[in-house]
Amino acid sequence: MKAWIIPAGCTAGPSALQLIERSSPAVGPAQVKLRMRAWSTNFRDLGITLGRYVGGALPRDTIALSDGAGEVVEVGAGVGRWRPGDRVVANFFQDWRAGPIRPQTFGSALGGAIDGMLAEEVVLGESGLVRIPDHLSFEQAATLPCAGVTAWNALFEAGNVRPGQTVLVLGSGGVSVFALQLAKAAGARVIATTSSDEKLLRLRELGADVVVNYRTQPDWDQVVLAHTGGLGVDLVVEVGGAGTLPRSFNAVRVGGTVALIGVLTGVGAQIDPSPLLIRSIRLQGVFVGSVAMFEALTAALAVSRGEPVIDRRFAFEQAAEAYAWQASGQHLGKVVIGR
Repeated sequence: MKAWIIPAGCTAGPSALQLIERSSPAVGPAQVKLRMRAWSTNFRDLGITLGRYVGGALPRDTIALSDGAGEVVEVGAGVGRWRPGDRVVANFFQDWRAGPIRPQTFGSALGGAIDGMLAEEVVLGESGLVRIPDHLSFEQAATLPCAGVTAWNALFEAGNVRPGQTVLVLGSGGVSVFALQLAKAAGARVIATTSSDEKLLRLRELGADVVVNYRTQPDWDQVVLAHTGGLGVDLVVEVGGAGTLPRSFNAVRVGGTVALIGVLTGVGAQIDPSPLLIRSIRLQGVFVGSVAMFEALTAALAVSRGEPVIDRRFAFEQAAEAYAWQASGQHLGKVVIGR
């Protein structure tokens, strides 16, 4: 089989990805072999190829990507949940079944701590897989593990969003677009920021009630306050990090929640924590989610018939080009690799 690997010690970026030939992986007890059909990229994947993700450069050659969907072709001894022909998608953390995140969870992150999904065949434990809703294609399902589950966790686990509340989503990448779609499906009002008027129009089409171009209106927190009667939003889905957190603190209501997901604007800046104290703001880190959260997401999508937004598709042999498009920031929604 063919697989895309990130070489050990890689800091050169996506151009260093290598397409190699490997033997078909063997299936052990409680394991399932998948024939992969589709994958999707995330900002995390870029950081890993640059050696800038948690832990630095990878210590060994590693199959790339956390997100992938495929069909079961073989099951190991003791597997009772899956059978050949089932359409499944892998959870980002293979060992996080339910409950709160634990220290040992981090050692099961696909495409980093362990081999990822960007191969023609993959073997995983049966408990780390989720069934694909019937109405979704493999390509659509491949967008869910990182961005979709993260958005679900931010909204309904960390944020406890309820109908009638107001959610602020920053930007128009995978997590933010999923958060917009899911919040609207839950009956919330959504304010979204984006970098261009073209994306602004697309976010309106997806249901955003208010859209702010943060390049032409850099004081977007003031715009958010104006649209909430000076009160602020109930939840901020915060993907920017150090460069946007102060404005997010200003845009959230007293007693509201900022779900911190990404660090697109960088790390290491000094942040004034006084707004958290004075205005009783809850700052909650969100690191993807459990299999139970993923199953809740797919159950919701099955009922709502919700469909992920795919910006552009690339062939398996064009993996480096898919990474480059993700890095360009021109996408809205998800970048997909398919076969």
